[in-house]
Amino acid sequence: MIKKIVLIACIVGISVSCVSPKVYKDLENKYTNLKKENRKLTDENDALSKARNKAENELRQLSKDYEEAVSERDKLRNEFSALKSNYDNLKRSYDALEENSSVALAENAKKNRELLAQLEAKEQALAAENTRLQKLKKELEGKSNRVDELENMIAAKDAAMTNLKNAISRALTDFEGRGLTVEQRDGKVYVSMENKLLFSSGSWAVGSEGRKAVQQLGQVLADNPEINILIEGHTDNVPYAGSGQVSGNWDLSTKRATAIVQILGENKAINAENLTAAGRGEYAPMATNDTAEGRAKNRRIEVILTPKLDEITKLLNDI
Repeated sequence: MIKKIVLIACIVGISVSCVSPKVYKDLENKYTNLKKENRKLTDENDALSKARNKAENELRQLSKDYEEAVSERDKLRNEFSALKSNYDNLKRSYDALEENSSVALAENAKKNRELLAQLEAKEQALAAENTRLQKLKKELEGKSNRVDELENMIAAKDAAMTNLKNAISRALTDFEGRGLTVEQRDGKVYVSMENKLLFSSGSWAVGSEGRKAVQQLGQVLADNPEINILIEGHTDNVPYAGSGQVSGNWDLSTKRATAIVQILGENKAINAENLTAAGRGEYAPMATNDTAEGRAKNRRIEVILTPKLDEITKLLNDI
């Protein structure tokens, strides 16, 4: 799908004023689908976080059940010990009275039978509780191991994203202070490049310095094939004043995002299936549009890098 969008954008760039409404409408539809796909990925990431929380809650409940089972077993042991002591006392009394009273002997024999029956019942209950306790212990260990594995996998993903962020920062150090920032938030890496580094006003053609920055970013991304790459174009809220191929800020932001995708796509080591271009126009500002400085920050390209979560999803399904 991205290759088609790139091809369409190229045709649009060549055709200049010859774009038909149908072609433009197709571009709009493809952009809408890409936006839905991006929203879907975000929802899936939220769902994974909720599933992990659910697994941790189940683990806590299982731990509570385990502790209750241990308490019940200890209670049964104490009752068993008390009954055993009572039985021993009655046995001694029985031995003492055996020679003197047949009536007392009969009563003691009855009590002995009752105590033996109670003792046997408690032994059976204790055995059943021990069996249940062992089963709960195995379940607890299994849940705990899977939660540990999930946490280790998430920690590894976070560490990999930190390493990726550091590698990008080193690769783009020449562009620090020139409208480029690299941040890590919520398990993702955000590379933000202000338009003054990339484009002339109203244009979506990438300048030589901007192309160099994108190419150096691409060299790092080529070494990380397990990363989804979303390129978002953003504008300020000043209406687009040009004419011809661009109909407004949203269209301009889309063309600029596509231009960055095209440069990254020149690096054949980057899997094109990992690339997504999206335009967000003026609707996701990072600063106020009331000042020239704020508007400059809002005119930007954001490259959002997200780890693939297939392994984590499989593990969550196994819990």
